[in-house]
Amino acid sequence: MATVVLVGTLDTKGEEYAWLRERLREYGSDVLLVDTGIMPPPAQGPVPDVPADVVARAAGHDLARLRAAGDRGAAVTAMAQGLSRIVVDLYRKGRLHAVLAAAGSGGSAIAAQAMRALPIGVPKVLVSTMAGGDVSPYVDSSDLTLMYSVVDISGLNSVSCQVLGNAAAAAAGMARRHERNHDEPAGRGRPVVAATMFGVTTPAVDTARARLAELGYEVLVFHATGAGGRAVEKLARDGMLDGVLDLTTTELADDLVGGVLGAGPSRLTAAGAVGIPQVVAPGALDMVNFGPAATVPERFAERRLLIHNATVTLMRTTAGEMAELGTGIGRKLRTARGPAEVFWPLRGVSAVDVAGGPFEDPEADRAGLDALRAAVRGGEVRVHELDAHVNDPSFAVAMADRLHRLITENARAATRRDTEERPS
Repeated sequence: MATVVLVGTLDTKGEEYAWLRERLREYGSDVLLVDTGIMPPPAQGPVPDVPADVVARAAGHDLARLRAAGDRGAAVTAMAQGLSRIVVDLYRKGRLHAVLAAAGSGGSAIAAQAMRALPIGVPKVLVSTMAGGDVSPYVDSSDLTLMYSVVDISGLNSVSCQVLGNAAAAAAGMARRHERNHDEPAGRGRPVVAATMFGVTTPAVDTARARLAELGYEVLVFHATGAGGRAVEKLARDGMLDGVLDLTTTELADDLVGGVLGAGPSRLTAAGAVGIPQVVAPGALDMVNFGPAATVPERFAERRLLIHNATVTLMRTTAGEMAELGTGIGRKLRTARGPAEVFWPLRGVSAVDVAGGPFEDPEADRAGLDALRAAVRGGEVRVHELDAHVNDPSFAVAMADRLHRLITENARAATRRDTEERPS
């Protein structure tokens, strides 16, 4: 029977969680109730399967000391860490097929962090009072499902029972499907490759995707808007990718300069950390992204700006910024445990970085390439300079073919290692 792990703060929401547990059981699910509350729950409340002190210990903390300290922020952080470790352990043991929570701001922060720790595809349902606003801190790059609670999660009433009942039904149904799929024979079909894309690199990615499909790959395309890049990193860390065609690395420019689509310091690290092949290009490194023109910071008023549309304004990266980006890419790729190569288009890195285009700047592009070469000198990272534009079909096909060769060679090497290590 599929198991839903029900997580929440029983010190304040015991009545709601007792009701949710009964609904889940009615819908055919086993339930594991985990208490993430900081204070002692009421004596008449539901008895958790995993008490709060166990959650605290999973993060290396003592619950009594957390209570005595009176620091709610520190306690929430500790309980989130402990819950994350518990749900991942339950999942690995086959005792978790879905996670459900209902919470306010603090409980949502605890539950969402734990849900994000689980792999893509594991059902995650969070009913939250915070779901009517900016939900990016809760969802980030995960497949977490958020439902707005409409009313506060404070007692049961005609509205909350409708919302919570729907959430319980959704979690139970998701859990049954996940259990069924999880129990199917292991093994994927085609090898899986992630590719990063922006509007100004779409022709290249479309061509590369078609070529990789022809070679037998399933290609997952991610919009390089910050969350897209973080999703690629998570999938790589979770072991769901066989290679990465990182054609569009524009998020690095936003992180460096202060744009709105940065993906964070971990961008361009996961593939290298897990040892899967990656082929990288400077797609759209010529631009930093902002919102409407009026939102561009005043310090950039004299920079070269391009109104992409009513909601997006682009700013051209300078030679100095391109050099920093080239150095950063090189340093990250040098730490890779698997094959890592760079393809650099000498005729422009985006649809607007072309001869006569608004972001044409050969000197800036060259500064990025020179810095990249200096950063990888003496290492194993190969840099291919192609006399082509990033969106030329020849460039995209060259990247796709090279990634295919690296993945094939990597698989052969892994097979040889397995054969050598197998007892005779």
